[in-house]
Amino acid sequence: MAKTDIVLRCEALRAGELEALLARFGLALAAVHSGEPIPGSFWGEPEAGLVGTRLYVRDDTPVHSALHETCHFVCMDEARRTQLHTDAGGDYREEDSVCYLQVLLADAVPGLGRERLFSDMDAWGYSFRLGSARRWFEADADDARKWLLDHGLVDTQNRPTWQLRR
Repeated sequence: MAKTDIVLRCEALRAGELEALLARFGLALAAVHSGEPIPGSFWGEPEAGLVGTRLYVRDDTPVHSALHETCHFVCMDEARRTQLHTDAGGDYREEDSVCYLQVLLADAVPGLGRERLFSDMDAWGYSFRLGSARRWFEADADDARKWLLDHGLVDTQNRPTWQLRR
């Protein structure tokens, strides 16, 4: 069984759901036809790709990948955002913060939510010191939460602010 068979894929979302979330950050969804290469995909198909203000996905792209790349766009500084093509860059603290924000945004996607996201991240092979995405998020991600708070991307109640890093 392929990894894409066990995780929620973009084809499972209702039309407009992902687009609405992306629009809150000034990102546009660009659909790629089945079998075609995904522009800006750092890891290759079926992973989502980023080029400028476009997020590229196919029907078989995992939703967690689309959220992860969206969160890279949100967390990067403006200088990197204006040059964005494929490699989001950033350091380890930013990468951890991307994963943390990805969990928070999962709750804004009908049919996904953080419980399914944790399962999909683990199935896909995300690796965390404590052995699972859920354990990391609940017990080892304070630094990521603080980074997001310091950059105005979450509020004190741990809710997304729907802003980009400045």
